[in-house]
Amino acid sequence: MKLKLGISTCPNDTFMFDALLHNKIDTEGLSFDLFMADVEELNKRALNKSLDVTKLSYHAYCYLSGNYVLLDSGSALGYKNGPLLISKHKVYPDEIDSLKIAIPGKLTTANLLLSIAYPMAQNKSEYIFSDIEDVVLSNECDAGLIIHENRFTYQGKGLKKVIDLGEYWEQKTKLPIPLGAIAVKRELSEDIQQKLNRVLRKSIEYAFENPNSSYDFVKLHAQEMEKDVVYKHINLYVNNFSVNLGDEGKQSINELFSKAQELNIIPKINNQIFINK
Repeated sequence: MKLKLGISTCPNDTFMFDALLHNKIDTEGLSFDLFMADVEELNKRALNKSLDVTKLSYHAYCYLSGNYVLLDSGSALGYKNGPLLISKHKVYPDEIDSLKIAIPGKLTTANLLLSIAYPMAQNKSEYIFSDIEDVVLSNECDAGLIIHENRFTYQGKGLKKVIDLGEYWEQKTKLPIPLGAIAVKRELSEDIQQKLNRVLRKSIEYAFENPNSSYDFVKLHAQEMEKDVVYKHINLYVNNFSVNLGDEGKQSINELFSKAQELNIIPKINNQIFINK
């Protein structure tokens, strides 16, 4: 069976999906028509139901639970890996609400976390995540919400951290921060959903056991990254939660949705959100 698969070009996704896409493991009869894009573009594609299985921001999933269910494998979720709000100048917490902030997409979990922490910070403009540092440096925006590998580059450009929203979340909840998920269409049979989950888990386990095997594929889609940044990125976002959410991972996801619903940032989710085990 061939499925339309959407993943980002970021090293964590290419690292996890390499074995699945390049016949390094048994895919149990599944094959994939691959589409690669920035996570916010994937969020928008999922809103149009154009992908059978896709990387999503957990924020975007709040609007997609009627059409998609979450796999237990493939998530970007963990400690000390949340988005950062950065600026050229020192910014005090009571000044954040008045800033013009560059965000990496309205439906990103980064924006959801910012909205939970600073619900009155409403002056936001959307940019591709990789452009945000330059937007702040050029004074187009007062501050920027950075994700992915920009965690490792902003200080070298003279930018300063205003707040680490991952630390904010961890201090409030004592839980890991849920960033990105892998979701599959509800209309696909439970057998296919379970098969996808098994195959993706095998692909991630293969990547861990053979960490250099995926490098050509990872590097192909991360051409401007230095090798050490590539591996820092992978080590930050791919972990045991990526193999299996477990009870702690699911608790953190439910807590994220619950806090956002309390603040009326997202709609109430009435559907079962995880695949049957």
